[in-house]
Amino acid sequence: MTPIITAFEASPDRGEGHARDMRVRWAFEEVGLPYEVRLVTFRDMKQAAHLKLQPFGQLPTYEEGELALFETGAIVLHIAQRRAGLLPEEAEARARAVTWMFAALNTVEPPILEWEQTGYSEADKPWHAARLPLMEDRLRVRLASLSARLGKADWLDGAFSAGDLIMVTVLRRLEGSGLLEEYPNLAAYVARAKQRPAYQRAFAAQHAVFVASTGR
Repeated sequence: MTPIITAFEASPDRGEGHARDMRVRWAFEEVGLPYEVRLVTFRDMKQAAHLKLQPFGQLPTYEEGELALFETGAIVLHIAQRRAGLLPEEAEARARAVTWMFAALNTVEPPILEWEQTGYSEADKPWHAARLPLMEDRLRVRLASLSARLGKADWLDGAFSAGDLIMVTVLRRLEGSGLLEEYPNLAAYVARAKQRPAYQRAFAAQHAVFVASTGR
């Protein structure tokens, strides 16, 4: 049975590959599994049928027969466990790859999202100018630690894994901000991942939805 994922009918990321279905699409492409996409609107996301799949009214979701999953980390891990390509065979290396998935989602992503979202919600507030440098300093602490750990390696722990896939999608939110570019090895790490054929196929598929929805 071919898995079905949900994605935005009109994505707020304007086809830039930041919507979280990109992570799932990329995982499918890396392991060579087919999938289908059901596009939903913002209104659909708040309806009972979608809330049964995703109780917080978010995207993406994953359906395969009776199995329904939400949260991109859980979905990518499930895909990675189904077929070789995103998790090492050796048990300890596999555990380390999963650890990097959690690190991306729990340690690196939260301060990035806080920094990003306050630019939309607080830019006109009197405290924003004073708060912004504090958030950027918090980000630099995380990025400096990650940069030091990556060093001159191509990937976080040996071969490319699901840990790298999640980490790169997290770091991509900083592209062009100047913050990522302060760490040349991290900027190169992201650029290297974006050259992977599986990434490019996933990006093209997601971008095509934006083009179809806008005619651009």
